[in-house]
Amino acid sequence: MKILHLDTSINGEQSVSRRVAGRVVRSLQMANPDAEVIYRDLAATPLPHLTLAEFGTDASLATLAEFQTADVVVIGTGMYNFTVPSQLKAWIDRILVAGQTFRYTDSGPEGLAGGKRVIVALARGGFYAEHTPSAGLEHAETYLRGVFAFIGIGDVHVISIDGLAMPESRDGAIAHAERQVDEAVA
Repeated sequence: MKILHLDTSINGEQSVSRRVAGRVVRSLQMANPDAEVIYRDLAATPLPHLTLAEFGTDASLATLAEFQTADVVVIGTGMYNFTVPSQLKAWIDRILVAGQTFRYTDSGPEGLAGGKRVIVALARGGFYAEHTPSAGLEHAETYLRGVFAFIGIGDVHVISIDGLAMPESRDGAIAHAERQVDEAVA
């Protein structure tokens, strides 16, 4: 098994998404002792935003190849201003490549990257689940689910860590997320 582990939080060691994503990777390794882990800290070493000149570079091609060979992708991310951080978006721009991870057909787009699992540890300061007052502002989980579905990945498990900006709910949210790791890894 090959695990691609991506972290995107700018909060470094204080990051809850990094903490939970790391726990996911460790659990996967315990269940699969021969697993190979490739780690990318997209906050510390971001990919440049996509331009035409950047599109075919060695770094872009290597990012795509790394993704294509992974069996499981674990992403630790926060929701910044209602969506994913730009560092993660720059990575996504490298893996959504026509003819590689999807293709257009007469009946619409067809994903070519099926057979992978994606596990996302998604940290959010407020509450954005369905039926909450802020649900309409949630564009991180919905975006990630849409992106991966578009390229043929239906096995996407999101561990939502909500309410982190509220002291009264922070500890409970982290504990709840850590309990969800076993379910995500199963």
